[in-house]
Amino acid sequence: MSEYRILLVEDEANLLAAIKLNLELEGYHVSTATDGKKALKMIKEERVSLVILDVMMPEMDGFQVVENIRLQNNPVPVLFLTARNTSEDRVLGLKKGADDYLSKPFNLEELILRVGLLIKRGSHADHIKNLDQYQIGDKTILFASYEIKAADGTITPLTKKESMLLKLLIERKGEAVSRELILETVWNYDVYPSTRTIDNFILSFRKHFEKDLKNPQYFHSIRGVGYKFTDS
Repeated sequence: MSEYRILLVEDEANLLAAIKLNLELEGYHVSTATDGKKALKMIKEERVSLVILDVMMPEMDGFQVVENIRLQNNPVPVLFLTARNTSEDRVLGLKKGADDYLSKPFNLEELILRVGLLIKRGSHADHIKNLDQYQIGDKTILFASYEIKAADGTITPLTKKESMLLKLLIERKGEAVSRELILETVWNYDVYPSTRTIDNFILSFRKHFEKDLKNPQYFHSIRGVGYKFTDS
């Protein structure tokens, strides 16, 4: 049995039972709720790895539920299920804080695939979150306070996005990290930046940490792919 617990929120009994059965066959623990208020209560009381959330529910719809989840600063991945398949609804759902969107009727194999991807992404985000500090050369990145501390005590502030990108690259040390993964992890469906914006972040990191900007030791651009952090 998987260590991952999924909260399935769906008010259609037959669909709820079918999805629950298929997720359990994949080895997931599955808790269920049939309305938004009960779902929010369960999210506060239980640790869940993913929320699968129907949009159209009585009393409190899925948009309101995910908005409440994000107002609690809970980063749990949320997958919307909906019979409404307009681009406006999709954009609204993502703006409210959903991570993915699947329209009814859907293929169960596709649902299982998306569930696996979202849980993997969420567990990686948890791992990143637990990194408090990291030393590069004679400077230390303090992630909790968004700062770089030099050996002489000088403090340089970081933006939240800079700190998140540094975490992502450091956690994947030695790997080429694609621009797509950076956009998903750091910008998380906000308005996507241009490639130039990410390039500028990397340039800023080099100015902070590299002795030779033309021959970087730590922060590398991988043509056609993305970026890589090395620390040998």
